[in-house]
Amino acid sequence: MARMHSRARGKSGSKKPVEKGKITWLRYSNEEINQLIIKIAKTGKTPSQIGLVLRDVYGVPDVKRVLNKKMNKILEENKLLGDLPEDLVALIRKDIKIMEHMEENKKDMFAKRGLNLTESKINRLVKYYKKSGRLDKTWKYNRNNAKLLVG
Repeated sequence: MARMHSRARGKSGSKKPVEKGKITWLRYSNEEINQLIIKIAKTGKTPSQIGLVLRDVYGVPDVKRVLNKKMNKILEENKLLGDLPEDLVALIRKDIKIMEHMEENKKDMFAKRGLNLTESKINRLVKYYKKSGRLDKTWKYNRNNAKLLVG
């Protein structure tokens, strides 16, 4: 499949294990993993950072495979999910960095194109999240207030 804003093709990086079923070598019960997710989320980590900590420190390979539930669902049930989705926040942060670069380098046309592409991706995600109900229907991305959104 082609990339979003180029003609390049290629395979993505890593793959999940194909085998399904119970992981026999795991040392933690489902309830303990649930509590670990809640504990780590309260420190302010994003869902992907929580997954990295669980994998690297606690040896939990895949939360969905162990608990039969996605991590966002667990965080949503415990009211620990942020106001904005994680992927949208990452794109907004990228947009802010490119804007700061453009203030110093006004003639950088490659950065200007990158800024346009990033904003297009943000608008595409906002449209999706509005349809799915994750964002309010009246929410609108404003480049001037972007720093206030992600802090």
